[in-house]
Amino acid sequence: MSSLSPLTPTSPASPLRPDAPARSASPMAARSVRLALCFCPLLLVAVWGLTNQRVMYEGAVRLATADPWWLLAGLGFTCLGWVAASCVRQGALPERLPPGLLLASQFAAGAANHALPAGIGAHAVTLRFLRGRGVPLDRATASLALYSLVKPVAKTLVLLVFVAVSPAGRRLGELIPDARILLVAAIALTVAALVLAVVRPLRRPVTGLLRTALADARLLHSRPCRVLALWGGAAAMPLLQACTVASVGAALGLPVPWPEVVVAFLAAGTAVGAVPAPGGLAVDAALVFTLAAFGSPVAVATATVIGFRVLTDWLPLLPGALVLSALIRSKVL
Repeated sequence: MSSLSPLTPTSPASPLRPDAPARSASPMAARSVRLALCFCPLLLVAVWGLTNQRVMYEGAVRLATADPWWLLAGLGFTCLGWVAASCVRQGALPERLPPGLLLASQFAAGAANHALPAGIGAHAVTLRFLRGRGVPLDRATASLALYSLVKPVAKTLVLLVFVAVSPAGRRLGELIPDARILLVAAIALTVAALVLAVVRPLRRPVTGLLRTALADARLLHSRPCRVLALWGGAAAMPLLQACTVASVGAALGLPVPWPEVVVAFLAAGTAVGAVPAPGGLAVDAALVFTLAAFGSPVAVATATVIGFRVLTDWLPLLPGALVLSALIRSKVL
């Protein structure tokens, strides 16, 4: 008995010793992953800058001779665009979100949007933000779907209004979506319906998402403040972007009136905005073509689009990446 007594005090502690390193390793692993996520946006910025040195140099040279006051006005319209995006995000969700953090998340989402096409980066950042605010996954996903649906609908309605009141609408030509685009959209919807009908594992989550989205949409449209934030912000976003293009054009001497620049931007974005290209490359090409069709020299139209991307994408890229890293580090995302 005496030989066993020294082991009895240590026997309860002995099974705890192998678990102690595991417990300490878990926070270290989480910290390593968090640091990697913090530096990932900065790495993306560096890679993008190295692979686009010529474009950045040409844009900087052309903008060096531009009117700085008009460029400052374009920067102001760009900042208002993040406010409008925050309004749409809030309008698509019944729960109230902290305005400051919501605005910061949308600023950071702009930097993340350069890594993935078709707005996937921005949606991923917003989804992480909503989950961190305690929003259930189905409601957060439904708000992203509503956001993605309202934006093109509002943009098309604004375009139709400008086409109706502006003589530039007669000169749009093939940039306005015609029956072929509607046919492609109908085929895509039919294929999606067939996939849902055949693949049973997808049916339950998709029908649950649709049920939640419809319930939230009914609830949101019963609140005037949410309706104003959702549809007002969605209509303001393309108008503010178009005003940025017009401001840069005025700074560079673009010989196209302001209303026609707005119509050109809305038409280009509506016609080819669904193309999944990072940074809106297809929209940029269509915008240059439309401005040239409206009477602008190709060089000036190209410089205007480059200046637009400098103000809306390239200039906020590094600050947006820093904000994204800060939000990840503070566990907001």
